[in-house]
Amino acid sequence: MSGFSYIAGSLHAEQVSLTAIAEAVGTPTYVYSGDTIRATYRDFAEAFADRDALICYAVKANSNLAVLGLLAREGAGADAVSIGEVKRAVAAGVSPQKIVFAGVAKSATEIEEALTIGILQFNVESLPELERISAIAAARGLVADVAIRINPDVDAGTHAKITTGKKGNKFGIDLDQAKSVYAHAATLPGIRAAAVAMHIGSQITTVAPFEAALTRLVALAQELIADGHPITRIDCGGGVGIPYHGEAPIDIGAYAEMVKRVTAGFPGTLMFEPGRYLVGNAGVLLSRIEYVKQGSDRRFYILDAGMNDLIRPAMYEAWHEIISVRETAETPAPVDIVGPICESSCIFAKDRPMPPLVDGDLLAILSAGAYSAAMASSYNTRALPAEILVEGDQFAVIKPRRSLDDLFSDESPAPAFVTSGV
Repeated sequence: MSGFSYIAGSLHAEQVSLTAIAEAVGTPTYVYSGDTIRATYRDFAEAFADRDALICYAVKANSNLAVLGLLAREGAGADAVSIGEVKRAVAAGVSPQKIVFAGVAKSATEIEEALTIGILQFNVESLPELERISAIAAARGLVADVAIRINPDVDAGTHAKITTGKKGNKFGIDLDQAKSVYAHAATLPGIRAAAVAMHIGSQITTVAPFEAALTRLVALAQELIADGHPITRIDCGGGVGIPYHGEAPIDIGAYAEMVKRVTAGFPGTLMFEPGRYLVGNAGVLLSRIEYVKQGSDRRFYILDAGMNDLIRPAMYEAWHEIISVRETAETPAPVDIVGPICESSCIFAKDRPMPPLVDGDLLAILSAGAYSAAMASSYNTRALPAEILVEGDQFAVIKPRRSLDDLFSDESPAPAFVTSGV
């Protein structure tokens, strides 16, 4: 629970009371600890200080401009999976020459805009994409750096919905096809295959899958260099996990030691794309109990936050620790913690031991800094949560809560139809 602690009986983010934030901004609200994000980034960067390394934060984890700007000021690049994320990173102060553009379905328009911006490299996921980038760059008289994303067929040992490096996943080029794709790339105008890349999944909590995949990637890079390809970067991807439910987190020192050992013979740049690791445990979702409901066989805490605000439990069966903002030593008992969305899946926890609380009490859903606000929606016509960044004893609203009227201000009950001309 780094960055969050009880002070005088009330949960704080750094030195700011979450109760004070709720009173000022309302709930549900995401609260992030800036110091936690900064310290975690520095730990990761320090682990690779003796190598030529570029850390490209995975924007999809938390794309708020204030979070991106904080990391940009620390020297981070960005791993983007849409042109929107590329533009967010640039708007937050990330140098285009530190931006990697990944993703399996880059449109021609996205490629053109990324070339105009001048990003570092495209991580290519298929042969048709490689040829599309070549044609667009060549037509503009440009040479784009690309990395072929390799699918090393390694089981990351994580949830099936966030595994991306096994044969049969939609991501990347199969390892046994890689050399022929690089050979083809060498014949195409407008591109330079300057890197090899991988990303085997998310929320990985052991070093072994990374080592298995990286060993295969480095062997490929060495073969490609021997064949004359201008490989100057190895993109190790992201995926380092965090503790949600008592998991032992990866020792970043041990992870770095493994990477440096496996890549010892490679003289170029090492690239990393952490997302969840940098921001996940730096955030909480602050929510208020609307009703305490006693059923015939169970007790419910019904929150003002729902699956539209935090979809991970519904989508991934994800566990988030949930604690009372008001510190209490009262004996816990099992309750179901649920939200207001008209879906049976709008449940944050079942039979979770919780202290006896009452209507109006505040709860904090922990480890909510990653893949939480970024995946929120206005389902059931509900306003998106506000987002708050805390620095020491101060806080800032980094994304205000939209009014309900704003949610449908761009719609009309009487649309103006046009004839298609067919």
